[in-house]
Amino acid sequence: MKVKHYIILLLFSSIHINGQAKFSKEHVLNDLSYLKKALIEAQYNIYESVSEDTFERGYQQIKNKITQDSLSLLEATNLLQQLPALVNNGHTSINFPSSEYMNYAYSGTATIFPLEIAFEQGKPLVRKNWSKNKNINCGDEVISINGTSINEILDKIYQQVSGERLLMKNTKIEMYNFPRYYWQVFGKDDTFKVELKQNEKKTTYKLNAIRLIEDYESKRSEVLNSTMSLKFYDNIAYLNPGSFGGNIDKFKSFIDASFSEIKSKSCKTLIIDLRNNSGGDNDYSDYLLSFIANKPFTWSSCFKLRTSALLKESVKNSKNKESDYWKSIFSHENGERYEFNFEKMRPQPKEKRFIGKVYSLVNRQSHSQATVTAAEIQDYNFGTIVGEETAEYPSLIASVFYFNLPNTGIQVQMSKGKMIRVNGSTKPEGVIPDIYIKDYLLDENDEILDGLLKRIKQ
Repeated sequence: MKVKHYIILLLFSSIHINGQAKFSKEHVLNDLSYLKKALIEAQYNIYESVSEDTFERGYQQIKNKITQDSLSLLEATNLLQQLPALVNNGHTSINFPSSEYMNYAYSGTATIFPLEIAFEQGKPLVRKNWSKNKNINCGDEVISINGTSINEILDKIYQQVSGERLLMKNTKIEMYNFPRYYWQVFGKDDTFKVELKQNEKKTTYKLNAIRLIEDYESKRSEVLNSTMSLKFYDNIAYLNPGSFGGNIDKFKSFIDASFSEIKSKSCKTLIIDLRNNSGGDNDYSDYLLSFIANKPFTWSSCFKLRTSALLKESVKNSKNKESDYWKSIFSHENGERYEFNFEKMRPQPKEKRFIGKVYSLVNRQSHSQATVTAAEIQDYNFGTIVGEETAEYPSLIASVFYFNLPNTGIQVQMSKGKMIRVNGSTKPEGVIPDIYIKDYLLDENDEILDGLLKRIKQ
């Protein structure tokens, strides 16, 4: 058996906790209260996207759901996860419960729903069919599962998913994938009665659950699949920088070598691929852009931070706490919001820079710093953006830190900063491409890259 599923499961960023643990009602209620206080005091501004009344009502509704004397880690996670999701901020969240999923996966009896879903024009369509029923095709619309409409099912899943808008929540469901979320919210089922719309006709199929590891995780590939690569299509260079994280020396070495080779081949056109990219840190993206920039640049027109006791506690052992950035966090009063100015990044020397036409590819799965980087390229006129609108906003509340709830140990991701894109726009929209080419997740075709190459060569 391939060990591919080990890699897949490591994609989830929540820490490992003993999935067999049980927590008292009092412990979970205390963690809910602690989480509420943390969101109010440490998140940049939870009331930017949700009213105080709506947040308080949501908190009380979650609190009223905690009725059992004893809760499993999964039960506690499912309840607590709903509070940050109320904030409508994709970077403030409790992530998918990976440790519980792993425990379930290796229980010896783990099965899962056999159809993956992608959203096209708001409709949930079959993306992958892992069942043995060959009458189900990619593009079939899912109408209901076990007698419950897909809209009702999604409404329950949305309660667990943090995001600024419905497009972002759907994008995350595509990213983490629907069968995993269905297991999280509805538990294990052996069979599924699935109603589909096929060629405008509704048909119901009875599908068996499939083995989670052998028939699902070991066979599929993740939506977020950005990896470092350099290719050439005649005199067109194609560069995928990978995600903006990991070993920065390795990243810089790859970028250095790539642009050296691009220069040696005298390429006149460069395509930078930011699709299916999880994002990361601006130290990486800044270095990439320094090879195409023709003037000093920065990744935002305004960046503000909010400091707090929780933030200071979480970063007190940071290796970089002597930097001006971290010093500013400790020098301001708890709860204070303040602007921090980053120095502009200077372009590489002209002999190292790429001089030619630059395109950058984006899609709805260009996340976080990948979206911000695309906005930089667009706003500074460093290149032309090609693809579809990003689900992420380039002006957003992000810049995260992490802490754990005191009783359950569940990890929380918290946004401490607010950034405005270079052109100053705060419109609630993603990066809008200069050249629109639709990206379909329903097939293995690369519509955006192939469409751009065809356009360039015409």
